[in-house]
Amino acid sequence: MSKVARILFSVAAVMAVATSSAFAAEGGAAAGALWAKYIGAGLAIGVAALGTGIGQGNAIKGAVEGISRNPSASGKISTTMIIGLALIESLAIYALVVALILLFVV
Repeated sequence: MSKVARILFSVAAVMAVATSSAFAAEGGAAAGALWAKYIGAGLAIGVAALGTGIGQGNAIKGAVEGISRNPSASGKISTTMIIGLALIESLAIYALVVALILLFVV
């Protein structure tokens, strides 16, 4: 298991324990639920931004490598890359909508 995965699992475990102890407190349940909403919304948009950033970086890297190997295909490669980047960015927007729902609806 990689170091990053271990760190992520450790952070998730600490948050799960902290959230359950906040819900168990008398009189502080509302504050615990509010805290959990903020953490959930932050994690939703943070993980989405991380994933889409990595995806966009890989897409651009592949497009630049393809154009450098075959400059005559740059038009098709660029068009496909831009459509792909728009689809990748839509995932981040969906995560933003989920985060806003967590904050204001739930």
